[in-house]
Amino acid sequence: MSIRDRIRGFIVDTFFVDDFADNDSFLRKGLIDSTGMMELVAFLESDFGIKLEDKELVPENLDSLARVVAFVERKQQPQRLPQAG
Repeated sequence: MSIRDRIRGFIVDTFFVDDFADNDSFLRKGLIDSTGMMELVAFLESDFGIKLEDKELVPENLDSLARVVAFVERKQQPQRLPQAG
């Protein structure tokens, strides 16, 4: 199952919504409130094995399915260490 499908499934099962597009704003559409955002963050951390920093808890990363998927994909990429030289 893809990252997108796993996250969409969580949102549908947890918040009882299924009529939303990948780019719909969760907050503007009223799909997920601030408490729900914390549930989403907990799910992302446990299900995808990532840690979200406080500075990452912004709409640019978390306010639509498309943004969440892109954010998780970035977080899962191996961290590049600075090269000595």
